[in-house]
This record gives sequence, C-alpha cells and structure tokens, in this order.
Amino acid sequence: MVATPNSSYISPEDYLKGEETSPIKHEYRQGQVYAMAGASNAHVIISLNIASMLRNHLRGSGCQAYISDTKVHIESINVYYYPDVTVSCDQRDRAFNNFLRYPCLIVEVLSPTTEAFDRGDKFADYRQMESLQEYVLISQTRLNVECFRRNPESQWVLYPYGKEDIIHLASVDFRCAVADFYEDVTFESL
Repeated sequence: MVATPNSSYISPEDYLKGEETSPIKHEYRQGQVYAMAGASNAHVIISLNIASMLRNHLRGSGCQAYISDTKVHIESINVYYYPDVTVSCDQRDRAFNNFLRYPCLIVEVLSPTTEAFDRGDKFADYRQMESLQEYVLISQTRLNVECFRRNPESQWVLYPYGKEDIIHLASVDFRCAVADFYEDVTFESL
C-alpha cells in the first residue's frame, strides 16, 4: 500500500467498479484508495512458491489457495486488501467473484515500503476477521518467516521460523522446510 491516498472519499461500490478496469491494483481502506507498487522478483518468486505448494496440498480438500489478484474484504471495517497468498476453506467465499470474506490463512511477503504497515495497521485490520486463523509474514531479504496463529482464547501467538526450520501452517495442516519458500531466490548475504 502506498502512503498517499486519493484526497476524496470513494464509495466501496465505486472502488470495486474502478478495479474492474484499472490497469493497476488499488487497496481500499475506509473510503480511501491506495495504489499498489510493483513487486520485486524475489517477492514474486516467494509468493509463487508458497501459492504453488499450498495449491498442491489443498487439492480435494474443499479449501482453495488464491494469489495476489484476489482481494480480501473486511466487511466490518470497510476494507479491501490484496494479500500475496490467501486460503479460504469456507464455501461462502465461492459466492463472491471479486473478493473473499472468510479466509483462514493470509500470507504477506514483506517489502521495504510496506513492512511497517503489514505488521501494524494491516495486521490489526486482518484480526477483525473471525475466520482468520493464521497470518504469515515472510522476509524477502533473508530466510525468516513469522506465523501469527490465533489460539483457542482468540489471542495471536507468534511462531518464528528460521533457515533450518520446518514451518507448520496449522490452519490447513501444511508442513514444509522454510527453505522451500525461498527456492530460486538469490540473497546477497546468504
């Protein structure tokens, strides 16, 4: 999300209509529209690796993985975001053509310009979704994954994973080496 919004209020309906024909994606937060910047190659590769592995894992399960062209709608606070990877196991999401409302897993690959927002306000917004069980933040500069998981008391608990670890995404019972998320990514300081 870019820091400078358009200056006037835009209705959710006008936002959705505009997104249908816009050459660039925009996120929507309570009447303000924010243009999204392009992603680095590392960002794209990491997102594709995760989405591909989740897609294969979820086949036949009733759950569906989505990539960054699918919006998530947080209806209670009038927000639309484009997560890098989203999984929904809720059949109600099949009724929406342009967004999801009931994801269980959201993955964001961190960028230098969006990291603070992804960790702060965006995570606070995502926590408003009762269906969300896990929020995963992935560094694109080093092998580091942070999985925030909602516990039975509805508190969010951090599960950090490093270079040698096997990550477990409990919401979809998925396990893999953290290094698999970074396949084909070259780091300057590895």
